[in-house]
Amino acid sequence: MSQLQKHWDARAALNFMLGGTGAGLMIAAALAHPAGPAPVALALALVAAGLGAVWLEIGRKLRALNVFFNPFTSWMTRESLAALAFFALGGAALWRPALLPAAALAALAFVFCQGRILYAAKGIPAWRAPQVVLLVVAASLAEGAGLALLFAAGPLPLSWFALALVLRALAWTRYAAAAPAKALEAPGKMLLQVGTVGPLLLVLVASEVAGAPQLAGAVALGTGLWLKFALVTRAAANQGYALPRLPVRGARPGSQP
Repeated sequence: MSQLQKHWDARAALNFMLGGTGAGLMIAAALAHPAGPAPVALALALVAAGLGAVWLEIGRKLRALNVFFNPFTSWMTRESLAALAFFALGGAALWRPALLPAAALAALAFVFCQGRILYAAKGIPAWRAPQVVLLVVAASLAEGAGLALLFAAGPLPLSWFALALVLRALAWTRYAAAAPAKALEAPGKMLLQVGTVGPLLLVLVASEVAGAPQLAGAVALGTGLWLKFALVTRAAANQGYALPRLPVRGARPGSQP
């Protein structure tokens, strides 16, 4: 009988939620150029907060340094190395905006590693579907693009936001078909009906309705965060064990039980 995994709780989910949003915001800042350094600073703060939440989950805090020692076998190590590059390039971009594209590439590598961390958990059906990687990346792009609208809502940020919404909806549809989970039905429906259709309609009237871009971004962000929280904490049921053949006492080697 399967049961929810108990190793990752809401603190682990915050890494995917805050870290993904921060990385997506850095990418949006590089592509759509929201005004000033504030989006970059917020992106750095969000990723730091997400990683800090995971650190709080560790029983022996100093063991967190061990995460840097397995780059050839561990996606967590690769995520940590991508985070270091993200902080270095993003911090430098506060003073040299020309480094924003490099920081965005580090952000993309960071969320890709997050998706691969889930995919590597083969004992959890909701995570081991290959489509989960694109879902995590696409959701992060949409969440970050939505948050970026709080800083700038011109044609370019709005266009990137709309594209990210469509990509996230497609990624969710593919994932839901490959790995259906009851715990994700309500968040997934909300993501499509409220978090995708609603914001896209608001984008269409953005030039006519004051506050429409900001509302669209907030709705897209909230529904995406809910889906990620449910994916990490509520849909994470272990498969359990399957024994197609049971040993029989006294049976000869190679004989059927």
